[in-house]
Amino acid sequence: MLGSVRYALARSSTLKQVRLQLTITGASFASIAATLHTFGRFYAAQKSCLSSLVFVETKGSGFDEGALNAITAARKISGPVVAVVAGSEADAVAKAIAKIEGVSKVVVAKDAAYDHALPETTATLLKALQEKEGATHIFAPHTAAGKNVMPRLAALLDSQQISDVISVESEDTFMRPVYAGNAIATVQSSDPIRVITVRTTAFPAATASASASAAEEAAPAVDAQALSKWIKEDMAKSDRPDLATAKRVVSGGRAVKSAEGFQIIYDLADKLGAGVGASRAAVDAGYCDNSLQVGQTGRIVAPELYIGIGISGAIQHLAGMKDSKVIVAINKDADAPIFQIADYGLVGDLFTIVPELIEKL
Repeated sequence: MLGSVRYALARSSTLKQVRLQLTITGASFASIAATLHTFGRFYAAQKSCLSSLVFVETKGSGFDEGALNAITAARKISGPVVAVVAGSEADAVAKAIAKIEGVSKVVVAKDAAYDHALPETTATLLKALQEKEGATHIFAPHTAAGKNVMPRLAALLDSQQISDVISVESEDTFMRPVYAGNAIATVQSSDPIRVITVRTTAFPAATASASASAAEEAAPAVDAQALSKWIKEDMAKSDRPDLATAKRVVSGGRAVKSAEGFQIIYDLADKLGAGVGASRAAVDAGYCDNSLQVGQTGRIVAPELYIGIGISGAIQHLAGMKDSKVIVAINKDADAPIFQIADYGLVGDLFTIVPELIEKL
């Protein structure tokens, strides 16, 4: 029996989005097929209107490498990926970012006002670029700078930020950990502009390509008044690999008993060429600097090898390292929770096991 097929098209010129609403009543197969073909064309048009901005935090003439992971996440959304580089030495950084595979354009804001990624100035710049580029998604790594800038940007855009994303399922659906990583939430956003921070350990870093050569474009002038002032930064200098990017990490816990006892962690790390981490208990006890803390309220790491020494494995600590490729636990308590996720476990006194391990390496 023949029927009727009706469809209504709604278009938002500002966001270049297309929405198709179908009402099918007793339609023939031919009518349904024709209508679905029309829907497919409009859906393809909607997909083609997607585009992403990626915030790249500059650090002098270098940049935070978490931006490379954010670029990988942005590439999972159909459409061009535009990198935003801002700071007094943005030109040098832009040339490096232009060679990253998947980046279609680099917008350069060369201005000392954007140094140190102060949230007031940076968020205002990103808002202006979103309006200029018509971006539907704005990505940043879930770093201190990303967590500082993106909430302010979301407020300026009247959008709800989606934090610490570990998977991009589609242009409006994302996955993120909750309850210290014990559950994974699937979040579907109805906001026309999605403001997203990504967990850098969940996405591989985008790489440079000899054939990649993204166009560079100057950012428009933005009237952004800084409400805060950069004073200084105290950095702990070390010859060891940076904790966030180290391929091997050795962490110590409360069981090392003292700052002097923590030296055994440094000794093993130096033998392995590894970065050094710590549990919150060790940091709170003053055994080491708080920049070494691994966990929910510290650094999130996912090295090829993670060795936890004298760490019981509280939920908050496991949330920061359980994605490591190989986990080795050393603890005198055979029932310590860390053994439940460890690939290899040694039960015994760390002050006996670790020196022997160092001697054999």
